Amino acid sequence: MVNYTIWALCVNIPVPLLLGEGNGENEVAEQLGINVKTVRKWRDRFHAKGINGLEDSPRPGAPTTFTTLQRCEIIAIACDYPSNYGYDTHNHWTGKILTEAANTNISGLSISESSIRRTLEMNDLNKMWLHSKDPEFTEKVNDIVDLYVNTPKNEVVICVDEKTGMQAIERVAKMVLPKPGIVGKYECEYIRHGTQSLIAAFDIKTGNVIAQCGDKRAAEDLLAFMEQVAQAYVDDKKIHVIWDNLNIHKDGASDRWTQFNEKHGGKFEFHFTPKHASWVNQIEIFFSILHRRCLKLSSFKSKEELREMVMKFIKLWNDKEGHAFNWTFKGYPMQNIEKEIA
Repeated sequence: MVNYTIWALCVNIPVPLLLGEGNGENEVAEQLGINVKTVRKWRDRFHAKGINGLEDSPRPGAPTTFTTLQRCEIIAIACDYPSNYGYDTHNHWTGKILTEAANTNISGLSISESSIRRTLEMNDLNKMWLHSKDPEFTEKVNDIVDLYVNTPKNEVVICVDEKTGMQAIERVAKMVLPKPGIVGKYECEYIRHGTQSLIAAFDIKTGNVIAQCGDKRAAEDLLAFMEQVAQAYVDDKKIHVIWDNLNIHKDGASDRWTQFNEKHGGKFEFHFTPKHASWVNQIEIFFSILHRRCLKLSSFKSKEELREMVMKFIKLWNDKEGHAFNWTFKGYPMQNIEKEIA
């Protein structure tokens, strides 16, 4: 059971302390990640009642009765497609239908839309981030995190994935560059010129990226790419590959990866991320960098131009900017006491 009085004091005491050190209201709000109005509220409460004023006021209504498991189930539904719960006409959730789905599919739950919203907000919900239904979630995460933190000496760990559907879109008009006092603008109308698929491997020690960009990413494309990887690490005796549960990452009827591994002396060991937990794979961080710096708001007249730009960016990364990521894991969902209060 959470002691709300202790929790409230831990959260609110820093406000008068930081103000007493001469920090302004805006500075305190920024440091604590709260609104300026919240800073003023606890400042005034402290001036009026001293330390007792920093305690949480009695809350109206009955105490919350939602269990941790129910909260996780709510998050799991929010991370799934509405069509899987009978809402075939919706491609994303609204508060109303998410509440309906939760109350219908979670045993013993009777929750309001506002409580659903607070649960998602208090748990910093991001797409496919918090909760995975994989029964081996903990074991798989622990295995991968251990490789990140305690990489065996003289062994290589690479993170592999595909970035599919990169669109070669040509903006109808050029971007209007920003000026002092005027924000930049870009044309929302565009012409499609096809898509490209990127297959990439990220070395967690060096930050180096091996990449292949083309029209598709079928099993034969991935096998050809992994041959590039094998050549790049021909002198290494052990290579750990972290990737997700895509069908082409599995052996299949042809035993493709068993045969591939035998061909290379059994030096490859494959580690699978939990389902719906792509955040465990560090290559996703690189894909985010690639999107923000190379693809977002860009204009390409052909898919060949898109492919050339992507590979040019990756070369720049490898030559000048590549580095290992300071990847951290804060634990499993619902284990942070602050996020238990919704």
